[in-house]
Amino acid sequence: MIEPVPSAEYRVQRKQCRVLSAECEVLASKCRTKGIAQLTRHLALGTWHSHKGFTLIELIIVITIIVILAGMFLVRVPFYQEQAEKAAMQQVEGAIQSALVLRYGTLMTRGAANEKELSRLASDNPIGWLQQKPKNYAGEYFAPSPRAVAPGQWVFDLQSRDLIYIVDHGDYFTPGKDGNKWIRFHVQLGFEPVLGSSDKGGELVTTLFVPAEPYRWFD
Repeated sequence: MIEPVPSAEYRVQRKQCRVLSAECEVLASKCRTKGIAQLTRHLALGTWHSHKGFTLIELIIVITIIVILAGMFLVRVPFYQEQAEKAAMQQVEGAIQSALVLRYGTLMTRGAANEKELSRLASDNPIGWLQQKPKNYAGEYFAPSPRAVAPGQWVFDLQSRDLIYIVDHGDYFTPGKDGNKWIRFHVQLGFEPVLGSSDKGGELVTTLFVPAEPYRWFD
């Protein structure tokens, strides 16, 4: 039986296959040599790990870092909450101060800035001057105590005519003389005598919404 004679094209392809096979063997040999060297190095340094996941030591390190960062954040949370509470209180305080100035300007425009109307500025409930009451406004009480109102709310004292804010987060708050964790605000009117006038009251020059007594909060 006569065997078929391979064609020239077949002989070329076979030769190329042998060359590629030789190159693959050389490349595999290099990879094996490099891999063994890297494995030896990692084992010597103790840094070898699988490409499929963390080693136990790496997992412990990551968990430790997360716990430390979470602990640092949780410690600061009450501090930031108290700062946010003070900022919210000061926002209402500023709104009432602006409303007081507008109220006085309205009286002046209407020509009703007489002694009776001006004295009402110091006795009215300032919350009534706002277009919208704060959500944490508890209402009017007669001589309220700190326990009668929930912390973090405003209340108007019908006896002293003061607007009171009950402090909720007060770790950095230093109360006034009464020792209670609240801030009492009232309207302070400033008068100056008018030259050549017999009016004993004088002319109103300042309208301020200020604390009834000094306090310290983060200061």
